[in-house]
Amino acid sequence: MNYILFGGSGFIGTHLIHLLNKEILQPGDKIYDCDIVMPGEEGVVPGIVERNDNVEYIRLDVRKPFQLDFTPTSDDIIFNLAAVHRTPGHKDEEYFETNIQGAENVTAFAEQYGIKKIVFTSSIAPYGADEALKEETTLPTPNTPYGISKLVAEKIHEKWAEKWAERELTIFRPGVVYGKGEHGNFTRLYWGIRKRYFFYTGRKDTIKASIYVKELVRFIKYCAIDHPKAGIEVYNCTFEPAYRIDQICEAMMKATDMQRHIMLIPSWMLMTAARIIGPLGGKKVGIHPARVKKLMVSTNISGKKMAGTGYRFHYTLEESIRDWFEDCNREGLV
Repeated sequence: MNYILFGGSGFIGTHLIHLLNKEILQPGDKIYDCDIVMPGEEGVVPGIVERNDNVEYIRLDVRKPFQLDFTPTSDDIIFNLAAVHRTPGHKDEEYFETNIQGAENVTAFAEQYGIKKIVFTSSIAPYGADEALKEETTLPTPNTPYGISKLVAEKIHEKWAEKWAERELTIFRPGVVYGKGEHGNFTRLYWGIRKRYFFYTGRKDTIKASIYVKELVRFIKYCAIDHPKAGIEVYNCTFEPAYRIDQICEAMMKATDMQRHIMLIPSWMLMTAARIIGPLGGKKVGIHPARVKKLMVSTNISGKKMAGTGYRFHYTLEESIRDWFEDCNREGLV
C-alpha cells in the first residue's frame, strides 16, 4: 500500500508522516513525500522530519504535470497537503497557481493511476470573515485570494470524486493549526505574550477556532484510514465549542508557566501602530495591519460534525499547549 503525500515536507505533512510511520505502516507499505523542498532545506519544519528508510522523498512541483515511478495498489491514499497559505506574504497569483493548478494536477494523477482515495486539507478561509457560526453546510463566501483558491480547489477535488461512486474524498477544513514547527499564529501569540507586546485588540471575546496538529493528523487517520467512507465528506476541524482569544491566552500562559497581564487596547490605536510599524518589519512579530485586523474578527467555526463522528480528542486546549511546550524542551514554543 502506498501513502502519497503532496506537500509532505510542510507543517501538517511532517506530523502526518510521523504518525503513519509510528502507527500505520506495515511491511511492504511505502510513504512518498512529494514536495518542492526536501528535509533539511529552508522551508521545511526543523527537528521533526529526518530522512527515513520508510519514506521516499521526491522533489516535485504540483503546479506542473507530473508522474511517479511506483507500483499502484487498490488501497493507495493520496494526501494533498500542498498549499500556499500564509497571509499576508504572497502575491495573489501564487495562491491560484499552487492551490488551484495543484489540485488539477493531483486529481489528474489520481485519475491516471486509478487511485480511489484522496484526503484534501482545505481551510476555513472559504467561509469568509464574519462573526456568524459556520457549519459545513454554510454557504462559502470567501473574501481573500487564499480563501477563493481553496474553495475552487475543493470543487476540483469534488468533481474528481463525483465521477465514480467508489471514490473517497475527505476534505478537512481546520481552524488555526498549532504545534511544533508551526511558526504561525500561536507561535507569534506566545512570543508576543512572553515579550509583552501582545495586547487584546479592542475585545477579549474574539472566537478563534483552532486545533492541535497532533489532533488533526489523528483525526485524518481516523476518517481516512480507520473509518473510510465512499463519497464526499467535509469536516470542520476545531475544538467544540471553539475557544475565545482570552481563553487561549490563559491556557497558553498556564501551560508554559508564564505569568502576564495582557492589556486591552482600543483597536484604532493598535491599527495605527501597525500601519507605522508594519512596513518597518512588524510582520515578523505579528504587528501588521492584516494580522491586527484578523485578531478583531472571529473565526466562529462549528466542530459538531467532527465531534459526532465518535472521534475522541486526546488533548484539552491546555494539555495540547503543554505537550507542545514539552516537545520544545520547555524553552519556548517554536
